[in-house]
Amino acid sequence: MSKDIRIKKGLDIKLIGEAQHELDQSPMSEYYSVRPEDFHSIIPKLVAREGTTVKAGETLFYNKANESMKFVAPVSGEVVEVERGPKRRIDAIKIKAAATQEHLNHGKFDLGNATAASVKEHLLASGCWPFIKQRPYDVIANPDNTPKAIFVSAYASAPLAADLDFTLAGKESELQAAVTALGMLTEGQLHVSVGKKANSPLAGLNGITLHKVSGPHPSGNVGTQINKIDPVNKGETVWTVAAQDLVIIGELLLTGNFNPQRTIAFVGSGVSKPRYIQTIAGAQVSSFLLKDGVEKGSNQRVISGNVLSGKQINEDGNLDYYSNIVTVIPEGDDYEFFGWNKPVFDKISPSRALTFSWLTPNKKYDLDTNTNGEHRAFVVTGNYENYFPLDMYPMQLLKACMYQDLDEMEALGMYEVAPEDFAITEFMCVSKQPHQKIIREGLDLMLKEIG
Repeated sequence: MSKDIRIKKGLDIKLIGEAQHELDQSPMSEYYSVRPEDFHSIIPKLVAREGTTVKAGETLFYNKANESMKFVAPVSGEVVEVERGPKRRIDAIKIKAAATQEHLNHGKFDLGNATAASVKEHLLASGCWPFIKQRPYDVIANPDNTPKAIFVSAYASAPLAADLDFTLAGKESELQAAVTALGMLTEGQLHVSVGKKANSPLAGLNGITLHKVSGPHPSGNVGTQINKIDPVNKGETVWTVAAQDLVIIGELLLTGNFNPQRTIAFVGSGVSKPRYIQTIAGAQVSSFLLKDGVEKGSNQRVISGNVLSGKQINEDGNLDYYSNIVTVIPEGDDYEFFGWNKPVFDKISPSRALTFSWLTPNKKYDLDTNTNGEHRAFVVTGNYENYFPLDMYPMQLLKACMYQDLDEMEALGMYEVAPEDFAITEFMCVSKQPHQKIIREGLDLMLKEIG
């Protein structure tokens, strides 16, 4: 029996370049990279140095604040470079993939005799723990805590998001093993959300509380679902796991091998054949970009993630650790003459002032990265509240983060938000303020001062 969640506030951004249900196997990249910046708030302590030969699943570095939390190699090969930034900060660990892949086998896990402590120990030692995140602060979960609930969103509503029903098809055994193990880590419920009309492999699993979600973006964000199901109050913790990461955890439990394989949606108007590609976390995106004619130096932006909350990468960059989308759209570095003073038919806008996207709600647009305006002071329009589905005041929370009032941030619900929850307000912001950056800095301040 499912519990329906209907989201009324939000905005669907329909773009050209949605992935067709075709799956290609990407060739092995020559190099793979693991970037510590993907694991926010972690201070890495290096284990595998340049010249070290590693197996897939072997430790590259661990968290200095918690040495049991390990981060492992996605493939086997030789560590050829440790890229460093200011103050010798570790920016990336680059691995040259071996011709024949070997895995460090952690042994099959006996779920029948497992306990919460043994599950934690196995996930920490194998490198799967970083797939578990926590609210508050949207960082990797603290294994010393016990969450009041665990949330999994198997419904994606972001622009050009991967169809999780397609990417998870046939993975029922891995999914069941993962949710069985994760269910031991909480005294509460393991909430799984799927689309209302979806045919999700997660819907038939045992040991879950199922929710069917409908409504515009950001209805698929796990933060929106937490807010509607079991909001996070001061002193409480919930954990979240991405649906595709359940497959990686489940495979590790069943086989003993760490295999961070991802089925990514390769999408956007800059892609000649949008489709799904099977690859591995940290792979070079050039292995499939060049195949589609996205050449170096072309005026396209490559994004690891979706257009609202993803990260810009170079044409020869690497897929980040958590993304299951690579988006390619035109770079918006041109200027439109008198663009502010004429009717607009080819852009999406929540306003009806000389814009007409509201007349064609199902039309798909070929948008670029142009912000269509300059950065300026906050203008109070009331638009955020019309499209922000969480039960809080977005403008007041953003301003509290900017002037660093911790008491006000607590009172306004900062404990349950993540930067991606404010992607939709950032998109429609007439002041062109970086909402996600503001929220991230506010969360970092709270983590430092309150912990």
